[in-house]
Amino acid sequence: MRFSDVIVAILVVTIIVLIIVPVPLGLLDFFLALNISLSLIILILSMFVKEPLEFSVFPSMLLVTTLFRLALNIRSTMSILSTGEAGEVIASFGSFVIGGNAVVGFIIFLIIVIIQFLVITKGSERVSEVAARFTLDAMPGKQMAIDADLNSGLITEGDAKVRRKKIQREADFYGAMDGASKFVKGDAIAGILITVINILAGFIIGALMMGMPLLDAVQTFTLLTVGDGLVSQLPALMISVATGIIVTRAASENNLGSDVVSQLFAQSKVLFIVGIVVILLGAVTPLPNFPFLLIGASILFAGYTTMNRKKQEEIEQVAEEMAPEPGRDDMRRPENIMPLLQVDPIELEFGYGIIPLADPNQGGDLFDRLVMIRRQIALELGLIVPIIRLRDNIQLDSNQYLIKIKGNDMAKGNIVFDHYLAMSPGSVEGEIEGIDTIEPAFGLPAKWIRSDLREKAELLGYTVVDPSSVISTHLTEVIKKYSYELLSREDVKQLIDNAKETHPSLVDELLPGLMGIGDVQKVLSNLLSEGVSIRNLVSILEALADHARSTRDINILTEYARQKLSRQLSKAYFPFGQAKVVTLEQSLENFLMEAIDQNENGTYLSIDPMKTQAILASLASEIRKLMQMGELPIVVTAPIVRLYFKRMSAQAIPDLIVLSYNEIESDIDIQSAGMVSIT
Repeated sequence: MRFSDVIVAILVVTIIVLIIVPVPLGLLDFFLALNISLSLIILILSMFVKEPLEFSVFPSMLLVTTLFRLALNIRSTMSILSTGEAGEVIASFGSFVIGGNAVVGFIIFLIIVIIQFLVITKGSERVSEVAARFTLDAMPGKQMAIDADLNSGLITEGDAKVRRKKIQREADFYGAMDGASKFVKGDAIAGILITVINILAGFIIGALMMGMPLLDAVQTFTLLTVGDGLVSQLPALMISVATGIIVTRAASENNLGSDVVSQLFAQSKVLFIVGIVVILLGAVTPLPNFPFLLIGASILFAGYTTMNRKKQEEIEQVAEEMAPEPGRDDMRRPENIMPLLQVDPIELEFGYGIIPLADPNQGGDLFDRLVMIRRQIALELGLIVPIIRLRDNIQLDSNQYLIKIKGNDMAKGNIVFDHYLAMSPGSVEGEIEGIDTIEPAFGLPAKWIRSDLREKAELLGYTVVDPSSVISTHLTEVIKKYSYELLSREDVKQLIDNAKETHPSLVDELLPGLMGIGDVQKVLSNLLSEGVSIRNLVSILEALADHARSTRDINILTEYARQKLSRQLSKAYFPFGQAKVVTLEQSLENFLMEAIDQNENGTYLSIDPMKTQAILASLASEIRKLMQMGELPIVVTAPIVRLYFKRMSAQAIPDLIVLSYNEIESDIDIQSAGMVSIT
């Protein structure tokens, strides 16, 4: 097998050379025998494969064997017309197989060609064409099914890759078979033409050039030509049959022979009826008795055997059902408790009324939306979202769903099936009838409206979404909010390995000499906790490599990473290049800097609770003023106090955006619309 590629290449080149280089008759006999043997191998092999992809090289083999037969036809034709001889194989077919009768041999040859060309080849060509078209049409559905199984946790990423590759190979195989079947059709036509040309040319050459009597020329060249045609068409017939078997073969656990026997003799009643009918045909009618009686008795015996086997299988099945389940004893073993301890990172549980949204057979597209959620989060936050588990929960209301993060309930919502959620963007031209509700993802007032009111609501200016979009949007926002909890050390290692492919020196400098995987994970979690994307991981690692030598404080390293991402932050929060923000009075910043204390766990603010409440009250007042102006609530502070002010403000306004001056690009025009004071 080590030199199989070289051997195959040499054989293909030999076939090409065989067309133009004369060969001795003994070598021609060897090649003809090889052609018959190779065709027989392909025919038998096609019966034993369980699915077409096990013989995926068949289209190429079809081309090679067709070329081989044509090359042998050319050599044998040249030998017949030039010397009146074609070797022992062709002579044997001309004398022994067809009994030396040229007319009978020619008729047999025509019958084989007609069977191959009109029946087998034409049918195989049509099946290949239809299979190729259906396979290509089914590819999107199969891809969606794989994504659905992957999202539901039924298969792993590796299994999904294998199944996607198999689908691609199936499409390539049937597409190749559609084209390769044309070779068989062309080979049959070429066989007829070559035979007719050989006979006519043989008459002329034998009678005129070799001086043979006309009858001898007819007898000699017809026998040799028909023998040559049979030698070529017999392997061609076997290849055509193999082609038909391959393209009509459906995927199965067994080979063709096992499936034929198991399915043809599966119904004992059918066998009993057929056996009795065949016996009656032999006993009552003038037909010969012995063959019909023998065949009928054999069919009855097969039916009796099948009936006994079915009864035995039913007895075994009942015994298995009555036997104690092994799982009951296994549940008592301590080691079987371990799977129960596993907690899924993300779970989406729903009541039975939402099941149609998650069932592709009922038109549900929730699985497809989960795939898009993972891609969206990867693009926006640079986070590898774990597999999202979907589970039905009978304890929930029929139209209720529950989102869990690491086994904890994080959010829930309700939908109204066969309704749409209509939300007012702020100004609409009129009211619409519906069920008042609150949009679960952003807490906005909304209405559930009937499907027939959808177009009317859109014309009035409402934003209308379907129930699947409501659930997927809510799930997306929950994942974003708790993304810092979902980031594991394994995820960080995978992200770093991906970055190492393009920046190996950077990764080698940082890890493991300056920081560990756990330290990098903490920095990335800090960034995600404030909604900062970690997709630009290279810049983050560069900032850590630059400053990890001077400090081991994770919070300070996080601030350096944020400053490295200043362009990204500026683009995200100031898309128009200017904005109004809230700043801190200089006295407040000085007060916060003096209040920074340190212990063995890091740095923190040491402020009197009354002072904290006064600062938060001032902050809330300034934020309200800023929002009344229609501006995004953003606070800008000095770099040294940004982290501590963010932690303090999170007590009152968790989602408040707090930036430092070093995180804003110099070309951004920011104006202070208010200042937070200490009093």
